[in-house]
Amino acid sequence: MTRAGYDVIVVGGGHNGLVAAAYLARAGRSVLVLERADHTGGAAVSERVFPGFDARLSRYSYLVSLLPQRIARDLDLSFETRKRRVSSYTPIGNTGLLVDNGSEAATRDSFAQITGSERDYTAWQRFYAMTGHLAERVFPTLTQPLPTRAELQRRVDDSAAWDAIFERPLGESVEATFTDDTVRGVVLTDALIGTFTHAHDPSLRQNRCFLYHVIGGGTGDWDVPVGGMGALTGALAAAARTAGAEIRTGCLVTGIETDGGTAEVRFADRNGEGVAAARHVLVNAAPYVLAGLLGEQAGKPEGAQLKINMLLRRLPKLRDPRVDPRTAFAGTFHIAESATQLERAYREASAGELPAAPPSEIYCHTLTDESILAPELNERGFHTLTLFGLHTPARLFADDPRGAKDRLVDATLAQLDSVLAEPIRDCLALDGEGNPCLEARTPVELEHELSMPGGHIFHADLAFPYRADTDDTPAARWGVATGHPNILLCGAGAVRGGGVSGIGGHNAAMAVLEQG
Repeated sequence: MTRAGYDVIVVGGGHNGLVAAAYLARAGRSVLVLERADHTGGAAVSERVFPGFDARLSRYSYLVSLLPQRIARDLDLSFETRKRRVSSYTPIGNTGLLVDNGSEAATRDSFAQITGSERDYTAWQRFYAMTGHLAERVFPTLTQPLPTRAELQRRVDDSAAWDAIFERPLGESVEATFTDDTVRGVVLTDALIGTFTHAHDPSLRQNRCFLYHVIGGGTGDWDVPVGGMGALTGALAAAARTAGAEIRTGCLVTGIETDGGTAEVRFADRNGEGVAAARHVLVNAAPYVLAGLLGEQAGKPEGAQLKINMLLRRLPKLRDPRVDPRTAFAGTFHIAESATQLERAYREASAGELPAAPPSEIYCHTLTDESILAPELNERGFHTLTLFGLHTPARLFADDPRGAKDRLVDATLAQLDSVLAEPIRDCLALDGEGNPCLEARTPVELEHELSMPGGHIFHADLAFPYRADTDDTPAARWGVATGHPNILLCGAGAVRGGGVSGIGGHNAAMAVLEQG
């Protein structure tokens, strides 16, 4: 095999790949980043989706929870997030459940009105005090070498919390803690976003998903990126280039070969085919994609979400007259997400049918950050809405991708309309050709556009953040190992990967530096 031309080649210029490149270049390593698209950012980008409107939407991923401040400080990132005062609003008939982080009294009153007592509100406080304790104990470990299971359990130091999250299906704890079906559903959504499963899955996939959704930043807060997701990845690309990393866009990686000491990466770009060699290759792609590049076999994951982006002329009116739409849409707006509705939708999708009442949730970026819209659009009262649908696995689109998508979008918007005082389509902006400003993406389309196999936004099922084996190599201890010593995962498919965090990139870089 030829001598390495670089210390490190990073396959994929998404946010994790850029984090890895920036750390390694700052440490003096020669780094080449190969990105197939004509821009960096991967799924964390801001784009003008609707012709004629200067609105930079976070087209795919849209909120930040897991990005450690440590990474922002280490890389001197010029990037800001803002907290959302409202956690969530869940409409129920002509009223709704409001969780207002800024008003304990308003939240307590809302629970009492919906459930008929303060029992579930008190239970809510206890439950999220428990998850807050978990966040404080677990989140700092995500940018450290993986603890063993026993080490993490000692660190958590709460047997009830460990049992509820790490040992038994989350549905058991939720049902034992809360009595109201809507309250149970609001809790369970964090266990099901991007994960096709149910509350009582014995594999605990729902528990793993829930854990990552409630520990971000040591608080569990989901913050709004000022300027959209592209502001983050733009800052990361600048940090990597400033440190000396070479970034090539429009380069499709077609294969990887390794003898364990040196690796060669084959790629194709506008100039034809090429080969680059390095001591280490970090892959910011799903393990399934990596297997294909190596000529190996792997099981293909399956995503299960619908993403809809909308540009509105104004926010819609609610059936609930007590709540201002600016409050309701400022946090997470839950639709058809009671525990019963979530279970029914899962069973229907498991049987090969589109859910009759698709569960989803919405938030409005522009209520927290106006900068993604041109001043003229802000003055006219325009807003963006991002809808994320659950329980729509890729298999449902296999036979009739276009027709299934159209039926799903119609059913999803009908569920939204059922809790509004006016149809959402009446509020949509129209582009220059009279088309409504609405863009929908199924798992099949996400696979095509982002190379996410099966449209799985986490690249594969999430794993608990501890080390289960005795492998003590740097790659294994940092949770980025593959079957090859100099090929490492640096994306969402690494242990402790998942959402927009940079953790996979950070940990892969630390493993390379530790190897020397």
